Amino acid sequence: MRIREILRDNARYAVIAAAAIVFLAVLQDVRSDDILRLDASAYSFLVVRMRRPWLTAIMEGFSSLSSPVVIAGMFLMVVAFAPGRRPGMCAALNLVCVVAINQVLKYIVHRPRPEGFRLISEVGYSFPSGHSMVSMAFYGLCAWMVWTYERDKIIRWLCCLGFAVTVVAVGMSRVYLGVHYASDVVAGFCVSIAWLAIYTKIFCPMFMPEEKAQHIKEVSSPTYVEPERLYVADDTTSMSARHMRWEQHVLNKDDDPS
Repeated sequence: MRIREILRDNARYAVIAAAAIVFLAVLQDVRSDDILRLDASAYSFLVVRMRRPWLTAIMEGFSSLSSPVVIAGMFLMVVAFAPGRRPGMCAALNLVCVVAINQVLKYIVHRPRPEGFRLISEVGYSFPSGHSMVSMAFYGLCAWMVWTYERDKIIRWLCCLGFAVTVVAVGMSRVYLGVHYASDVVAGFCVSIAWLAIYTKIFCPMFMPEEKAQHIKEVSSPTYVEPERLYVADDTTSMSARHMRWEQHVLNKDDDPS
């Protein structure tokens, strides 16, 4: 287990370093006031070639996935269904910190938004993309929760894949709608990835339980019984109620002198 933790920490540090290197490389090019090849290629593909009336409506929908209204609705889902003592506080602190980081970076860089091909109205500076940072931070944290606490491997992979597609779609939509350069989106993703690597290591343990380790211990036991089999005889459907029943089952087993 110790070796696994060391490998996990090394992978975390590698992700932080890679994200920081990419962000600094993009920032250096942005500060030089040159048109980045990435921005020109993205403009040619997403704006010149892909723009269609029917696709614009879809891209606006993707962009709205990181709007305050949608994030608020998803936040309520986290509060209601995520495990832990304070999952809502965990998600809220993550969002507040990411928004603050985004505003500080925007103020430092002062990059104007693209001109001449916007499909929607936006205000403020362009670098890094706030929608991209928020989507990566929020949906990335949701993916971390699912990956850490979901016990069904198929559901775990499908949910994380869905969150990844959502984040990429939000970033592409911001370029398509003409309110950000591609470099804004890439930089926003990099900042949030590095932040998530730090946040899930330092802050998440303050709010989230060590359930996965406990579950591994239980599953490895020859007396393990799947939680669903414990509730087949009643009408319990609430995940929180099932979780409480499972904890009581574990406590009863620990108290059993046999």
